[in-house]
Amino acid sequence: MKEKINSTQRALRILKALKGRTMDGLSNKDLCEAIDETPVNITRATAILESEGFLRKLPTGNWTLSFALLNLAVCYEQDMQAVNERFNEMRHRVATGGF
Repeated sequence: MKEKINSTQRALRILKALKGRTMDGLSNKDLCEAIDETPVNITRATAILESEGFLRKLPTGNWTLSFALLNLAVCYEQDMQAVNERFNEMRHRVATGGF
């Protein structure tokens, strides 16, 4: 029996299926097969993901992750670098007794 998933899960599974497919993307049919979904559900989900800026359509008609999604990843990396710098600063202060 096929697992019932909601639209949020479907959208997230599409994003995961597109990981590593930036250059060539995946067609609707490929996405159907990748996440075991119907064409109508893939069409609905990709339309929503595109309208929210998470997907873009390549000239071939295939879907790929958008630059907006990449921007989220870059911002996350920058946040983690700032946390790491702050942690290293506190570690240095503790080690040198400079509270």
